[in-house]
Amino acid sequence: MNFDELFGHFGQHTVDGLSKGAIYALIALGYTLVYGVLRLINFAHSEVFVVGTFAVLGAWTAFGMQDRPGAGQAILFLLIGLIAAAVASGGTALALERIAYRPLRRRNAPPLVFLITAIGLSLVLVEILGLLLPRLVGGVFPTLFGRERQIVGMPTIIEQKPLITIGDTSITNVQAIVFFSALLMMAMLDWFINRTRYGRGVRAVAQNPETAALMGVNQDRVIMLIFVLGGVMAGAAALLWSVRFGFTQSSLGFVLGLKAFTAAVLGGIGNLRGALLGGLFLGLVEVYAATLYTSAWEDVVAFVVLIVVLMFRPTGLLGESLGRARA
Repeated sequence: MNFDELFGHFGQHTVDGLSKGAIYALIALGYTLVYGVLRLINFAHSEVFVVGTFAVLGAWTAFGMQDRPGAGQAILFLLIGLIAAAVASGGTALALERIAYRPLRRRNAPPLVFLITAIGLSLVLVEILGLLLPRLVGGVFPTLFGRERQIVGMPTIIEQKPLITIGDTSITNVQAIVFFSALLMMAMLDWFINRTRYGRGVRAVAQNPETAALMGVNQDRVIMLIFVLGGVMAGAAALLWSVRFGFTQSSLGFVLGLKAFTAAVLGGIGNLRGALLGGLFLGLVEVYAATLYTSAWEDVVAFVVLIVVLMFRPTGLLGESLGRARA
């Protein structure tokens, strides 16, 4: 174990872990929103994120973005990418709810049917992105779907440069953008859920659906809202992933989805602030583990930490459900 490397550059590894964990946290919000209201683990949410990455690449390609544009153009392309990813991911999440989950709810399907459906939807979306679209439109959109199941690179929108240097710790402009943008998005969602009339409806349905219906809350609208909100958060995560890592792939969501779900469980699934804490914690654990051993161990260590935490804290680090979130 390389303790010298870990403690010799502890600050740098912490910065790397926080910027990585911020993306996990944004994706985890989609899991925790849906579970908090429906008690449903939406495993297809990871592919909603992947749709967002392809939407970012498609928007940048359509508007002719080149590597390392000027500052003004970079801001414009970031806004374009955010809008495209939010619309694509939010629309995909809403479509999944309307096409698959709503009919099951109306038939009072058991929880196992919902779980199997979620896994099936995840596999279907992976095959659509990795196999069907390349065959149908690969010739028209070779940049997006020219190769089946292959990694697709993205143009560099922001060149990484040191922004702040404290001793041996350097914070780059990209890391700062990713971390503070994720915090801003999560703060806005937390404010929306806890301070707005629509947010009160979400919390009411999460706490007691029957009583909320008697009080006039439209459950279908609330459920549509949480799917759209989760999709928008996944779209924002897709943009930050594109800025930070610069590639996508049809199967990208599998491991990322498991890690984001792990982050949600670590923090307390159904708890928005828990998703933030779990994501940041998981990012730190992965980077520290990769430094101590090798990067091949980071996934193993992440899930081992999940098991250990749940042994002593079964409800997660925070554990408060969405329905009991205080206004």
